[in-house]
Amino acid sequence: MYPLRRNRRLRSSESIRSLVRETIISPNDFLVPLFVVEGKSTKEEIPSMPGYFRFSLDLLSAEVKQLWSLGLKSVLLFVKVPDELKDNSGKEALNADGLMQRAIKTIKDACPEMLVMTDVALDPYSSYGHDGIVENGQIINDETIDVLAEMSVSHAKAGADFVAPSDMMDGRILAIREALEDEGFVNTGIMSYSAKYASAFYGPFRDALDSAPGFGDKKTYQMDPANRDEAIRETEMDIDEGADIVMVKPGLCYLDIVREIRNSVEVPVAVYQVSGEYAMLKAAAEKGWLDHDAVMMEQIIAIKRAGAHIIASYFAKDVVKLIS
Repeated sequence: MYPLRRNRRLRSSESIRSLVRETIISPNDFLVPLFVVEGKSTKEEIPSMPGYFRFSLDLLSAEVKQLWSLGLKSVLLFVKVPDELKDNSGKEALNADGLMQRAIKTIKDACPEMLVMTDVALDPYSSYGHDGIVENGQIINDETIDVLAEMSVSHAKAGADFVAPSDMMDGRILAIREALEDEGFVNTGIMSYSAKYASAFYGPFRDALDSAPGFGDKKTYQMDPANRDEAIRETEMDIDEGADIVMVKPGLCYLDIVREIRNSVEVPVAVYQVSGEYAMLKAAAEKGWLDHDAVMMEQIIAIKRAGAHIIASYFAKDVVKLIS
């Protein structure tokens, strides 16, 4: 007796595998993180993120044009703020001529159709390296969200299409939405880091921005990696407060969370494949222990298969070049 159904028939050649493939990767899946620094003709490789760079504004223009030529249409901006401009109040974050604000304008001048999302948090601006204002050794919530709301309006005035609050303060989405509405920025979107975990995978990113916490850790505001139901509550609250897109961060260790959220909400779900995930593969590939491109693609497919509509990834350029 032979089986009437042989599943291997649909795996017998690349042609049939391509025809029935369920998860397809394209340039439209990606949000490209970009790191910006002061200076001229500066392209600094980040030691813990081989092949990834910080750009000064003059070189940022060329990078954005190259991304657009590859079909990559969205970027997420982060800035490395000089130490002398850091304080405990986030004053520099509100500077209309600050590095973030100038970076937004630079990208829009170079490539007007590029979608620009901006990081909204105080850690790059904080003398303590925390995502909020510090008082008596505590990261205080309500005073922080007032600054985050002002910061978001400042980004919108500079031309940002979306603001992306990554701080995990309670109530900040509503405060930001109301501030944007009050200033007439009704079309400026919010991509909320809704389920951002207190992960050990962020180390290289903090090197990139020199934003590691100066004391303690971020466990009083970022989520406990042991929790799943809490991620749904956080995400639903952010949507109720006005988030247009919600995010899970990091990626690979949290794919169960991605699927749970995708099944629970009706807004686009983003996933951030973070710096530690990038650095691990780069290091293993350099040692010859893993096939870089094969593992990279497997990771990206896994993230999209889990339910991500949007993937923020340092591999974006590598993937697009490979699949093209």
